[in-house]
Amino acid sequence: MADKNKKISPEQFTFVNMGERLTDVKFDDKPIGYFKDAWIRFRKNKASVAAACIILIIFIFSVVAPFLTNNENGFMDTYYAKKGPYVYGLNKDGFMDGGVDRDFSEPGIISKIAIGIGAEDWDAHGATLEEGMASIQQPLMEISDPFTILDASKKEKTYYHARINSYAEVGFLYKSIEQSELQRMQEWEKETGLHLLYPLVEENSYNVDPKDANNWYKTKKYQPVYINDKGKVKNVEYAPGMVLEDNYKRDAQGNPIYYEYTGGGTLETAGYKIRVLYSHYYIYKNGFEPRYYFGTDSQGYDLMLRLAGGLRLSLLLAVSVSVINFIIGAAYGAVEGFYGGWVDLLMERVSDILSGVPFIIVATLFQIHLAVKVGAIPCLLFAYILNGWIGIAYRVRTQFYRFKKQEFVLAARTLGARDARLIWKHIFPNSLGTIVTSTALIIPSVIFSESMLSYLGIVKLGSAKTTSLGTLLADASAIWTNYPHLMLLPALFISLLMISFNLFGNGLRDAFNPSLRNVED
Repeated sequence: MADKNKKISPEQFTFVNMGERLTDVKFDDKPIGYFKDAWIRFRKNKASVAAACIILIIFIFSVVAPFLTNNENGFMDTYYAKKGPYVYGLNKDGFMDGGVDRDFSEPGIISKIAIGIGAEDWDAHGATLEEGMASIQQPLMEISDPFTILDASKKEKTYYHARINSYAEVGFLYKSIEQSELQRMQEWEKETGLHLLYPLVEENSYNVDPKDANNWYKTKKYQPVYINDKGKVKNVEYAPGMVLEDNYKRDAQGNPIYYEYTGGGTLETAGYKIRVLYSHYYIYKNGFEPRYYFGTDSQGYDLMLRLAGGLRLSLLLAVSVSVINFIIGAAYGAVEGFYGGWVDLLMERVSDILSGVPFIIVATLFQIHLAVKVGAIPCLLFAYILNGWIGIAYRVRTQFYRFKKQEFVLAARTLGARDARLIWKHIFPNSLGTIVTSTALIIPSVIFSESMLSYLGIVKLGSAKTTSLGTLLADASAIWTNYPHLMLLPALFISLLMISFNLFGNGLRDAFNPSLRNVED
């Protein structure tokens, strides 16, 4: 029988593959944190990452947009209302040129050409057609071959399909000013070299509409003027024998009159009537050239600024509602689910009562009775919070009922963990995936419902400095067929936000799901 106490010496052992590596795989035993693991899994969801990038870009646009334009928030110009994208000086480049396509009669096309000619005729020297067509103030950019249609009396009438600069189309305007303002205008002309004051027009039989400052040339009412049918702007010519003769007011010596006294006041405040080229008057009045990257809305506000303001309002409101409802719902549902019994029964009845109150009725009543006192936005925030947290509370309650009897919770309780630690350290993280997803999905629902309420006029968010995407849609609803950009741009931003936040929420759901932790795809 072998001796049990006998020791075996190390020399009796033989090592197999001594000094050789059995594998090249390196094992990393460093633990991965919960949030780091969630971030790794979120990055693998390409759709969610793309959605997050879109949301970030929209947010950056809403913040940076006011710095990209000279216009200030609340700046409005009624003469440039409902115009397309435009940057001063690009009216010949086909991009941001404020161009629109229209059909014009022969007198109508001549009236547009005359704006450019009149802009070059600031000293009444008799500007030529070539000068007018080459002017930066020329509204006509493209013109097609003429076509004829029959009117009600079966007579043929000639029309032209043309593309014009809708900003330059404003042309000339009459203004009533004081003498001190007139002196400042004259000094401004000398400093800048731009022509602001133009000769006044006679009110006679040649002037079809005395209130229209663009009627500077002689033409008799109902007697159209003609152009040839060359088709291109550069080839526009007068019909044989036709000349646009000016119809300016002149003094006894034949000099054009640029202003006339309208009465009242002192040497400083005496009233005068003047005729100005509006594009230069815009620069004089505001100190900068017109620049509208997205065009203007129905009232004349910079549409890019209005969109940026509406996005900031929608995002701020949606995120605030989401965070507040998350906090209330998480705390409420955790207490319900953890303690159960009569506590859960009592709190559930409160939830049932609040959930039975229709949101749209609450929002409407708040707007009617509280908006005057606290403002439209706080009232809308109260309406969203009144029962918006109930869904989150229900999901948290369900998750707590699911996990509170699990072994890891019982083990923690046995080791002396208090209720607060059990709730927030052990059970709540397991509910986080569902809760975060619900919270993220609140954001698009708030944006959509806020836009709907603004569109229907239940919530009044349209003012000089504040607006919403829904208000922009409501303003454009009656005119969008003629000005489609007023409807398309707000609708595009709402659609992007809705789709992106839904994809982003789905990515968060998968990333924060504890059952998928450390699971490779």
